[in-house]
Amino acid sequence: MEKENNAQHFLDLIQKSRKGKFKIYIGMSAGVGKSFRMLQEAHSLLRNGIDIKIGYIETHNRKETHELLEGLPIIPRRTIFYKGKQLEEMDVQAIINLRPEVVIVDELAHSNIEGSKNEKRWQDVLEILEAGINVISAVNIQHIESLNQDIKQITNVEVKERIPDNVLRLADEVVNIDLTSDELINRLKEGKIYTEDKIQMALNNFFKPNQILQLRELALKEVASQVVRKVENEVPKNIALRQEKLLACISSNDKTAKIVIRKAARLASYYNSDWSVLYVQTPKESSEKIALDKQRHLINNFKLAAELGAEVIKVENKKITDAILKIVEQKQITTVCIGKPHLSLLKVILSTSIFKRLLNNLSSSNVDLVILS
Repeated sequence: MEKENNAQHFLDLIQKSRKGKFKIYIGMSAGVGKSFRMLQEAHSLLRNGIDIKIGYIETHNRKETHELLEGLPIIPRRTIFYKGKQLEEMDVQAIINLRPEVVIVDELAHSNIEGSKNEKRWQDVLEILEAGINVISAVNIQHIESLNQDIKQITNVEVKERIPDNVLRLADEVVNIDLTSDELINRLKEGKIYTEDKIQMALNNFFKPNQILQLRELALKEVASQVVRKVENEVPKNIALRQEKLLACISSNDKTAKIVIRKAARLASYYNSDWSVLYVQTPKESSEKIALDKQRHLINNFKLAAELGAEVIKVENKKITDAILKIVEQKQITTVCIGKPHLSLLKVILSTSIFKRLLNNLSSSNVDLVILS
């Protein structure tokens, strides 16, 4: 058995070394210059004798960006007929067959046309990386799954195309393309982002200085946390430091569960830690008794948690506290995350024996409790 484990470990190392390297350019919004920077890098690599090809680029007919395509080898897109229209998608198989050293793949959060092999472009990218091809890609901060609610609060828009946070965590390098809000708005007014007929609408909606500032802060924080992760992974660890392990506890309350999952994902991402999501099914929420809509929401939340990189744990127990404490011990959890109680926290502590027992047990075992609102 030990020989088999050793062999599997060696195989895993070989597979890991064969995977392509992954670089992501991240920005606070459209128009900061991600595609432009990728094409500049492509020219630089080409001049240095690297076999680089354009798998997919979206210039949005921006003059400066479009001009940079000159002289770069482009892999033709494949044509798909969908609902009577002829549409184009990135040709993943052609990229894998051609096996360039590096491929540029823009718009990481893009949803593929129905009927494509993969539902999302980030899934295409993972397939290309598995084939040993290095990928340079780009995404805007508003497309990161765990930031979905933050983005909605800032912009009043719910972004539909999103990438799981663990896709960013797979990147070997994340580069922030940063502009001040004034620089970005000037680029917009000069017609470098959208055509003239769309400029005023953009200024009235997405390109407001206060919104840009908040999005810029999110982008800078994201890249900073990537640097922290890189340091933790590559700099020898001090064994005295505690390795964080998070447990997010959810109920069948759909709205609270989503908040807890997304915020716990951000914490896990920041600490570069493993994390789990726990749902304790009490007898009153057995499959025969729980409402169908609650069942559907629970399944969707399990799926969201898994997409964000969590291990999903579902247990049956009459006593929620017992179930939580058992998992905390089994998984050697360091931090438990729960949703904000409906009552004021003081009232809950004073009146709820479940909460008091959980708090007492966690504090005695040096486990942190985080209440996410």
